[in-house]
Amino acid sequence: MADKQTTSDVFSLIPDIDPQGLISTMQEIFETSHRVSKHLLAKQADNADRLDVETDPLNINDAFLELNRELFSNPTKLVEASLAWWEEYFKLWQNVWQRAFGVEIPPLFQPIKGDRRFNHEAWDSVPAFDYIKQMYLMNALWIQEVINSVEFDEANAKNAKKVDFYTRQLIDALAPSNFVATNPEVLYVTIKSGGSNLLNGLKNFLEDLDRGRGQLNIKMTDLAAFEPGKNIAVTAGKVVFQNDLMQLIQYTPSTETVYKRPLLIVPPWINKYYILDLRPNNSFIKWAVDQGHTVFIISWVNPDATLADKSFENYMLEGPLAALDAIEQATGEKEVNAVGYCLGGTLLASTLAYMSAKNDTRINSATFFTTLLDFTHSGELDIFIDDEQLTSLEAKMNETGYLDGNNMATTFTMLRANDLIWSFHVNNYLLGKEASAFDLLYWNSDATRMPAKMHSFYLRNMYQRNLLKEPNGIQLNGVDIDLSKVKTPAYFVSAQEDHIAPWIGTYMGTQLFDGPVKFVLGGSGHIAGIINPPDKNKYFYFTNPKTKSTKNTDTWLKSAKKQEGSWWPDWASWASEHGGDKVDARTPGSGKLAALEDAPGSYVKVRVLPS
Repeated sequence: MADKQTTSDVFSLIPDIDPQGLISTMQEIFETSHRVSKHLLAKQADNADRLDVETDPLNINDAFLELNRELFSNPTKLVEASLAWWEEYFKLWQNVWQRAFGVEIPPLFQPIKGDRRFNHEAWDSVPAFDYIKQMYLMNALWIQEVINSVEFDEANAKNAKKVDFYTRQLIDALAPSNFVATNPEVLYVTIKSGGSNLLNGLKNFLEDLDRGRGQLNIKMTDLAAFEPGKNIAVTAGKVVFQNDLMQLIQYTPSTETVYKRPLLIVPPWINKYYILDLRPNNSFIKWAVDQGHTVFIISWVNPDATLADKSFENYMLEGPLAALDAIEQATGEKEVNAVGYCLGGTLLASTLAYMSAKNDTRINSATFFTTLLDFTHSGELDIFIDDEQLTSLEAKMNETGYLDGNNMATTFTMLRANDLIWSFHVNNYLLGKEASAFDLLYWNSDATRMPAKMHSFYLRNMYQRNLLKEPNGIQLNGVDIDLSKVKTPAYFVSAQEDHIAPWIGTYMGTQLFDGPVKFVLGGSGHIAGIINPPDKNKYFYFTNPKTKSTKNTDTWLKSAKKQEGSWWPDWASWASEHGGDKVDARTPGSGKLAALEDAPGSYVKVRVLPS
């Protein structure tokens, strides 16, 4: 085993530095920094001129004021916490000194599984950085324990969540990996390159400001590396129908015969549909086509101000209901099987209740990917939903007619700040590297807007008031929506680590329908848990036939059967039972609907620029 490096060993690897080159680099850094400062000052001056700029748009102040009141109301607890910190501090010193002198003992504080900020070997092998890392982890743990020890009353439960969330945001921001002097990899590269990495980082930062029109728009991937229809979203098909809100794509069959009932997929309009068709080797759409389904998918429009008055019911009428009519024209089939993903699943469930009230049985079965119907447990997105924040958001949407897609993207990136913010801060700005080409991150950066009227209805009635689960809690197109009247067979699949639609919340939706329900719990998160092709042989899934009779998630999981690999084949078996007989494969454009253009269509290609 090689000896552990000391600090002097690390920096002895650095070659001699060219003084003239260093001076030149520093001069360029100064000039670029000046340009960055002008950008930021101009933005600040613009905000200062606006009287409507809010000082606390996220309504955080009240939450932390409540925290302070609770903390200082019990000084004994604060003293105990301080003493505990000093005790841990002395243990840490002892641990670091022992490790520095070659004693083989594990660190007292270690990153949690999956935390990649401290992967560089110097965090363990160099005593100074070992101390910095452990000190940070100790303080982070101590702060969170103090915060979590505060008992908020029931009326302030949301404040407790808000304090916990934003405290973690602050802790993540202050990680030593985010600073030049305390990140060994960055420090080494800075000295070795004579600071050229910082110059490149400033240029990257300036480009991100330019692209964001004064707001920082972090470049997560090579935005020129992908194009829908060329190297992503390439499954062959045709657009066969379109209206103001969507294009309907019918895919070219890959089998001689297909199930009689077509498959309609309703994706969320918060993101673009091609998450289900990134590359051929991880495309759920291609895989479903290969299983013998006639696949149709809705590709939602990227709305502008002209669609500001489009409502949630418009999305139902001009989305899945319009698609059902079009599919009948294209194939001659009245009945379909349907899949809804996330918000698309919420819309699908609402549509099923609407159709039930109309005695419309055209949807033969329904599959829900990571879908919330009961929003009691809606995850960390819940902290962004209160009267003050919604009122502020609605005021902004009313100005433009829509919610800017980049604002929505920022919300989701905050939920995974270390992966989606700070890792790129280090890579792009401190190390000065270019973002690599990654299809998933390209999709994640391809933001979409939300029409003002629709988005306000969705946030108010689903997230805030949780009315969808209530019989007749909401009304769409003059019809009371009651999920308990839905008898359509349903297949729910969720992901165990989903932070957007927690499975404890999605499971509650299984109890709302009157028909037969199957619930499957997969591994990983909101995206990887769904986009999990069988040939990858990744993750696992749980099944339990007693879903309808088991209300408690812990009880369900304890008696569930765990199987390795992807849940896709399990769904395929279930879907085949609802597919009907086999018929000759249908070619897009061969029915009563002519092909309008090649898939992926034109709607999906409209990109959002920061407003």
